[in-house]
Amino acid sequence: MGSCSGRCTLLALCALQLVTVLERQVFDFLGYQWAPILANFIHIVMVILGLFGTIQYRPRYIMAYAVWAAIWVTWNVFIICFYLEVGGLSRDSELLTFNFSWHRSWWQEHGPGCPHAGASLAGPRTLHGQALGSSTGCALEPGHVEALHSGLQILVALLGFVYSCYVVSMLTEEEDSFDFIGGFDPFPLYHVNEKPSKLLCKQAHLPA
Repeated sequence: MGSCSGRCTLLALCALQLVTVLERQVFDFLGYQWAPILANFIHIVMVILGLFGTIQYRPRYIMAYAVWAAIWVTWNVFIICFYLEVGGLSRDSELLTFNFSWHRSWWQEHGPGCPHAGASLAGPRTLHGQALGSSTGCALEPGHVEALHSGLQILVALLGFVYSCYVVSMLTEEEDSFDFIGGFDPFPLYHVNEKPSKLLCKQAHLPA
C-alpha cells in the first residue's frame, strides 16, 4: 500500500515537473537562452524516463531520474546565483547564450510592469545589452522572476528525489521478499513435476 501511494505521488510530481519545465522552456526560447533550453530538454527526457520507470516498476530508471534530480537542483541553484548576481556573476553576460547572441532573459524586457524599450532597440549591440538589461520601473525585478522559476524547480525536484528514493527502496524490498518466498526459484517446479514422471515410469514397467 505504501509503495502504491509513493508511486502515485511520484507520478504527480513528474507530471508537475513536465508542466512547469515546458512553461519555462517557452520563455527561454523567446529569450534565446540556449544553455537553459538544452538543460530543460534533458530534464524533460529524464522526467519522462522517471515516469516510465514508475509505471513499469523499473527501479533503475527511477534511480537515473533521482540522480538527475540532484543535478537539476544544482543547475537551478546556479541560475538563481546568476540572475541575482551572486559571487561575481552578471546577468548581463552572454554566458547562457554561449556567446552566440546578445539576447537576455525574456523577462528583462517583458517582465511584470516593465516599460517597453522598443525605441532603443535600433542602437548598436552595446546599447542592446543596456536596453535589455535595464529593469527600472518593473513591478517585479526580472532577476527575481527567474529566481522564482528556479526556486519552484528546486522544490519540486527535491520532492521528486525523496519520493523516487522511497519508491526504489519499496520496489527493492518487494523483489527481495518475492525471491525469498521462491518466486524465481525453479526448484519447487522440479519437485512438482517429479512425482508424475515417476508414476509414468512405474506404469511403463508393469507386466501386461
